[in-house]
Amino acid sequence: MHKNQFFEILLLLILSLTLTACQNNQSSTALGTLERDRVILKTTVSEVIVDKFITEGTHVTKGTVIMKLSDARQNAILAKAEAQLAIAVAQFDKLHNGARIEDIDVAKSKVNGSHAVLIAAQKEYNRNKKLKKQGLIPQNTLDTSLANRDSAQAGFTTATEQLLALTNGTRKEDLDQAEATVNAAKAQVDLEIIRLSELSIVATRDGYLDSLPFHVGERVNAGSVVAVILVNSQPYARVYVPEPYRVKLKVGDKFTVRVDGFDENLTGQLRWIDSSPSFTPYYALNSEDRSRLVYLAEVKIIDAPHLPAGIPVQVILDE
Repeated sequence: MHKNQFFEILLLLILSLTLTACQNNQSSTALGTLERDRVILKTTVSEVIVDKFITEGTHVTKGTVIMKLSDARQNAILAKAEAQLAIAVAQFDKLHNGARIEDIDVAKSKVNGSHAVLIAAQKEYNRNKKLKKQGLIPQNTLDTSLANRDSAQAGFTTATEQLLALTNGTRKEDLDQAEATVNAAKAQVDLEIIRLSELSIVATRDGYLDSLPFHVGERVNAGSVVAVILVNSQPYARVYVPEPYRVKLKVGDKFTVRVDGFDENLTGQLRWIDSSPSFTPYYALNSEDRSRLVYLAEVKIIDAPHLPAGIPVQVILDE
């Protein structure tokens, strides 16, 4: 064999062994990044940011006000709701307390007055009726007196019913309706108070303020992400598991985890793994291609030091 051919064959053999070793090493390692639970804070309305109290990179505690949106519009809406509640309460009190003595006295006076008018009209009609029989007055005079008598009767009936309405009290159905109106107005006020409080963007958990994408003076739309908090909890490795290892893994399994820039090995516990592969679906691949599939997984780091999110990690699947 020629000397040059021998060296070429030897070089190809070395490269083949090196590639095989690299492939085996990669297949037994799940690569990814170190992550922490992210709390995303969004706006509920479209308003202008009027103040920011915390800067990015700051550790915040639950309840800390991060920023505030303009509340002028919501304060006006709340004031209107409170006015509607006052009207509803006043109406309920009026129905519940019933008529005043003064109103009842006025109604009695109207009844007495209309009764007197009715008596006079009845006498006038009776007199004209006799005169008509005697042929002393025309028919139209009798008709007029009859109409006056009927009108007086109607006025007396109306006045009597108004007095009864005042003295008999409010119907239960009217009171129930008025009470329901008050409860609805109270609920609306409570809702507007909640909406007002939502204009202050507050940290909902302890953590690291990772992002504030908007500035003071900008108008944000409803549903915009205005703050992102990385929670002060155990970090986890978000990695991609090679397909040959998927069937072997179950939630609760423990692995060695290596973090770039950190000398000590850490212990991780699998807390979740996706049931579907990432990228190309497995049924579209042959047996050789399927081995290249990966499954997204999360490995909780046990007793981890305070490490920042985003740095590369390796989860060793074979010990």
